[in-house]
Amino acid sequence: MMANTSNALGFGVKPVTVTQLSGLNTLGISMARIDYAPWGINPPHTHPRASEILTVLEGSLEVGFVTSNLENRHISKVLNKCDVFVFPVNLIHYQRNVGKTNVVAIVVLSSQNPGANSIANVVFGSNPNISTDILAKAFQTSDDVISTIQLKF
Repeated sequence: MMANTSNALGFGVKPVTVTQLSGLNTLGISMARIDYAPWGINPPHTHPRASEILTVLEGSLEVGFVTSNLENRHISKVLNKCDVFVFPVNLIHYQRNVGKTNVVAIVVLSSQNPGANSIANVVFGSNPNISTDILAKAFQTSDDVISTIQLKF
């Protein structure tokens, strides 16, 4: 059954981690089905406790990750049906449907509890908020821009 993609980002995840299936406890594996509406994205995020292998089952998907400091190299590729891509543990990565049809992908993760940190949610949606002056300096913009972004989260 397809995950709900009617959200603002156009993607949905159906995870199978230790939370959904207790039999995965101590096995060091989990998986998920990810559905993408046309032009839907799984925004930049990390899995702090797992590497990820993604396989495209239907459609075409742009994928990418950024290596760690100081290099910060962006590695990306467009995948088609049956193509596979690996995201190393805890590196920021994303996916985007680059077609006019839905995309279905399966991911396998190297932990029964991989975690997921969506970068925008973590930075702009923390509770309580990170101070606007800190974020404005970090992103080299104004407090007003940061406040506007924080309101969206």
